[in-house]
This record gives sequence, structure tokens and C-alpha cells, in this order.
Amino acid sequence: MTAKNQESTSEALGGLQTEKVRLPYFDYLLKALKEGNAAVEKSFGRHVHWGYWEHPQQATLTTEDFAQASEDLSKQVCLAGHIQNNLSVLDVGCGFGGTIAHINENYQGMSLVGVNLDERQLERAREIVKPAVDNTIEFKQGNACALPLPDASFDVVLAVECIFHFPDREQFFKEAYRVLKPGGCLALSDFVPKPVLLPFTKIKLPESLSIGFYGKCNILCTVSEYRNIAKKTGFTVQTERDITANTLPTYSYLRRLSQQYRISSVYALIETGVAEGLSRLRLLMYFIYGFKKPL
Repeated sequence: MTAKNQESTSEALGGLQTEKVRLPYFDYLLKALKEGNAAVEKSFGRHVHWGYWEHPQQATLTTEDFAQASEDLSKQVCLAGHIQNNLSVLDVGCGFGGTIAHINENYQGMSLVGVNLDERQLERAREIVKPAVDNTIEFKQGNACALPLPDASFDVVLAVECIFHFPDREQFFKEAYRVLKPGGCLALSDFVPKPVLLPFTKIKLPESLSIGFYGKCNILCTVSEYRNIAKKTGFTVQTERDITANTLPTYSYLRRLSQQYRISSVYALIETGVAEGLSRLRLLMYFIYGFKKPL
């Protein structure tokens, strides 16, 4: 999960009123990384998202296993975006640059740009992700709903497990459409609720409780709503893939990690446990989406 962690203030960006979000889990990760926590470095020093296991029953739940599963989730989103050599790719909500690093290490002739609101995350990304000989990499601070980038400048736009932090999904789709070249692709991964869950997600909590450990997360976008947003913004749906079962070992790994390193945040334990329960009941699903801008 990737986005900015700053004081909550209201500002206008590109005509859109938006609120900067606070994500305590990034405070924890950055502190642990600074202190040299080897398990956190291995687990979340590159990617900050759930893992993907092709055969989840074979998950070993070691740090190496989870690190590979995180890499494989980025790979799956890249496949939905039809990544190939010699493309210009934008990764929105790029975090520590893990997906950019994956593309950089596996493709040639790439022009890669990562955008994130949190300059601290971008500083780490610039430090650890260096371009291969035939590739270029740039990390820019910017808002997903008001991208600081020119029209029709990318072949692919990615958003790996971060769109629920964006101020407005439809506005992000409009921005992705704007910066994509004709025929370009948008690919993302997201937690998608069953409609029966929506009344509970709309319950208003006090400010201190609504932020929690993972920050404010908008998980109101159902499968039908994604189809509707795509249609309204001019995209066609190419990939709509439920990978919930492939991500479930993530929860067992996070429990093991929290017990080993005594993560004391009550919010972390509750929020992760609720997400796991809903996922196992198939009330909250994990999807990979691929969309195409017409030629």
C-alpha cells in the first residue's frame, strides 16, 4: 500500500480539492528500516503490498517466500498492463519503487517514472533503484488525481495496491486516460467489496479511529462500479481477475511477523484481522484490473 504520510490539510491541486492522508504504517516501516530491521527490510524494503502465490497452499511464510510473493504480485499487475520492452511506464503511488525496480530489471529500453505524494518514500526509491543501462528512471512528487505530467506521454500507467488511498478513483482514471497515449493501458490491483459489505464500510468513525494503522482506505468500489468508472472515462476493460485466494498467505505472514517483532499497534492487529476475515468469507476480494484507452 503506497501514498503520502503527512499532516492532514486541505489543498487545491489541479482544481481538485483533496486532503493529504496520514499513513501510520509508513511511519513504522521507515523507522524500522532506519533502525536496520532485517525482516522489515527483506519484507517491505522494496515492495509495500500483499503477496501473490500461484499455489498458495505451498507458501512457506519465510521472509524470502513473502519477498518473492510481493515481487510476483507486481509481476501480475505488469502482465495486466502488457508491459514489454521499449515502453514508457508511469507507476502512480510508487512507494519505495519496487514495481519500477521489477520492470527495470526485466525489460529493456524503458522510460520509467514513479509518482508519489510522500517525498520520504521517493528519497528511498531514488537511493535503492538505479536504472539499468538501457533504461531511464525518474521519481516525482505528485498527486494521483492531478498528475504533474503532460498529455499522451505514457504507454502504460500502473497503480499497485494504492488506489484506495487516492482522493477520487474516477478522477484518477481521468488523469490516467489523459497521460496515456492512444491504445495505452492502465493496470491496477485493489481490494474490491461485495455489495453486501457496502453499508458497513460507510459507517462514520471518529477521526482518530478512521485513520487507524493503514490510514483512510476507500474500499467502496465494487466490480460493477469499476466497470462503470471505466465506461464513463473512456476505457475498455481487458482484465478483471479475482486473485483473492492467491493473496491469503499474506495474512499468516503478517501475523508471524507481528508476533516475532512485537508490533504493538492495536489498530494494525484489528484492521489486518478484519481484512483477513472478510477476505476468507469472500466479502472483500482482491482484484487485478487491466483497462485500455482506444486508439
